[in-house]
Amino acid sequence: MPLPVSQPRTLAHTRQVSYQGFRRADGLWDIEGHLCDTKPHAFDIPGERTWAPDEPIHEMHIRVTVDDQLVVHDLVVAMDGVPHGECPSAQAPMQKMVGHSMRSGWRRAIDEHLGKAKGCTHLRELLFNMATAAFQTVSASFKQTQPDVPPAHLGGCLSWGFESPLVERQYPMFFKWQPKKPPTSTAP
Repeated sequence: MPLPVSQPRTLAHTRQVSYQGFRRADGLWDIEGHLCDTKPHAFDIPGERTWAPDEPIHEMHIRVTVDDQLVVHDLVVAMDGVPHGECPSAQAPMQKMVGHSMRSGWRRAIDEHLGKAKGCTHLRELLFNMATAAFQTVSASFKQTQPDVPPAHLGGCLSWGFESPLVERQYPMFFKWQPKKPPTSTAP
């Protein structure tokens, strides 16, 4: 169902973001993200330059190579469109994400290594959601590896919540599951 009809309006900005996942011949996976910002009118940043209508102001690509466990083996960046001469210097810090897992703690690792003035806001935004694309691409992500531990996607959204009808149907052993609490110390 489409969105309801809006009030009369004029387009001011377009951000297009896309992700693709690929199985590589060597058994690894490539997840590629692309971000492109345009305006339907000429756009000027004083002291920098003027962009023609629909010319990319930001155009950035990231390719992350992961294994079946979503651990990053390689990461490459291309910045084909940037508004400032300093922007390409944000590519080198992206290498700090190699070795990190796109599973639990991914956003925290991005914030730690690339947050604020350590990296580029737009590359960071693109990188955040690459984990979701990787999860959808790497079918092994859905496999249950330990019988008493729920798969990583359970508990991550309303549909896959531990008390949802979907979990009751698909993973009855984890329906209403609660994580084990660490033992409390009774030492004096």
